[in-house]
Amino acid sequence: MTTGRAPTGSGPWPYAVWALTRLWLLACVFKVITVPGPDVTVDVSVIYRGWYEVLLTGTYPLDDVTWQYPPGAALAILSPALLPFWEYATAFFVLVLVCDALVLGLLLHAGRRPGIRAAGAWVWVVGVPLLGPTVYARYDLMVTAVAVAALLTGVRRPRALGALAAFGALLKGWPVLLLVGVRKGRPTRAAWTSAALSAAGLAAAFALWMPGAFAFLAFQRDRGTEIESLGALVFHLARQFGWEGRVELRYGSMEFVGPQVGLVSTLALGLAVLALGWLLLWRLRARSFAVRTPAEAAFTAVLLFTVTSRVISPQYVVWLVGLAAVCLVFRGTAMTLPAVLVLVAAGVTLLEFPVGFGHVVASDAWGVTLLVVRNGLLVAASLIAARRLWRSTVPGRPGTEAAPGVVGGQPSRVAR
Repeated sequence: MTTGRAPTGSGPWPYAVWALTRLWLLACVFKVITVPGPDVTVDVSVIYRGWYEVLLTGTYPLDDVTWQYPPGAALAILSPALLPFWEYATAFFVLVLVCDALVLGLLLHAGRRPGIRAAGAWVWVVGVPLLGPTVYARYDLMVTAVAVAALLTGVRRPRALGALAAFGALLKGWPVLLLVGVRKGRPTRAAWTSAALSAAGLAAAFALWMPGAFAFLAFQRDRGTEIESLGALVFHLARQFGWEGRVELRYGSMEFVGPQVGLVSTLALGLAVLALGWLLLWRLRARSFAVRTPAEAAFTAVLLFTVTSRVISPQYVVWLVGLAAVCLVFRGTAMTLPAVLVLVAAGVTLLEFPVGFGHVVASDAWGVTLLVVRNGLLVAASLIAARRLWRSTVPGRPGTEAAPGVVGGQPSRVAR
């Protein structure tokens, strides 16, 4: 067994392309290159910086409804303090770049194992710049780095997966979904117990650290339908026929306000409940768990909850790019087509925000077309991923085959 071989397709090229594309991203956020549309760096230089100042006083932003994040987000907002010799925004962009490089390193390192390949690294190298400068002007890439580390580490160490998933969930919620695909039996007990203990300990620590650690729950509850979400397409189209609603800046994003918005928001929550129900059913029925199943299940789960969310901000797509990259490090993955659809959606997202955001706000033909294409790609990726995950893990269905790397319902030693 050769454990030190270089992954297929690696060599210097991933590093070279990564360096060139990230140089472009840095040029955009430092405004050497101007990307059309609104200034995406305002969130860092104004909003994040404002939260930073409040957090330094020893409390969470209790009076700011735009603070809608779990308590661990304070660590990301305070992280520029690690580089005190730079201005806040500069330090933040550099730290995101470091996390970006860390993900590439993790994917390439994983690609050196038997049964693993470098395709996942290429998904990351290409997918991140497709989102444009927004990806460096939000803290979501930092969270994605934690999720990637959790899934890759969890191949051998379920307890580490659980602890990292809990930490990620306290940064931004969604990494809790990394636990859904852990192989049943001892790995599940190890991962879920580790996650529960880590989450309880961290949550208590944050609550004791500063007051207001969980004030974000009320702010999240009151959110409406953001104009880039799947449900928002109803109102974009309705505006063409005289709908009387309008677009307002609420809770830190542009939302629709007017007749039937509450109903559509409730329906979106209902779809999210259905997605959760499907995941629980899949979990109960699944029998064949390969080494790649946790990554594929996490990718599918995050896709489902993204498309059913009342908010689909552009930076959410970086979560999907990161999880798609982990799926594609495994040979024989069933998620190649959904991953490609996510990459295309990332490119369309850049056209939608920031480049064409004025058209989206106006609900004109170009703006609506961009949203239909982007959200349509994500819906297609979700449905295809869910179908393929089910077929590769649930027995007793026509055309069902055991997932490669599985022997007797247990993972083989292919990527030990």
